[in-house]
Amino acid sequence: MARNQRRTTRAQDRRRHERNARLSETLREVIAEELAKLDDDRLTMVTITSVDVDSEMNHGVVYFDSLQGIDGDEKIVEALGEYRKRLQHEIAVQVKSRRTPVLQFKPDETMRAAARIDEVLREDARRRAEREATGGSAPSAE
Repeated sequence: MARNQRRTTRAQDRRRHERNARLSETLREVIAEELAKLDDDRLTMVTITSVDVDSEMNHGVVYFDSLQGIDGDEKIVEALGEYRKRLQHEIAVQVKSRRTPVLQFKPDETMRAAARIDEVLREDARRRAEREATGGSAPSAE
């Protein structure tokens, strides 16, 4: 006999998603505020870009970006790991939720991918401008 499965409506799914989005944004703000209070050179110019939290609030992935780029990621992850418990405590105090997620820190690859795409588009525009300026008509790569 099949187990009765609880079915959710689209409205319930939408409310759950909206709640999760609000919670993620609140956590991002709390973490960013706490990082601003820390006096750690490894965390200079680090931006918290987003936080993904599972629906049960057991785990949260904190995405960051910095001016140091890929070279500074290891040091930043290490520093954030050292302050993880402090950040989780502040989340518990400020959010007043039944649970506080265990935080994990990762560099935000979407920001870097967007920068690479922007760089490729600028390079393509520069090449086209050079080609038009020289009057050459090289075959396009379409």
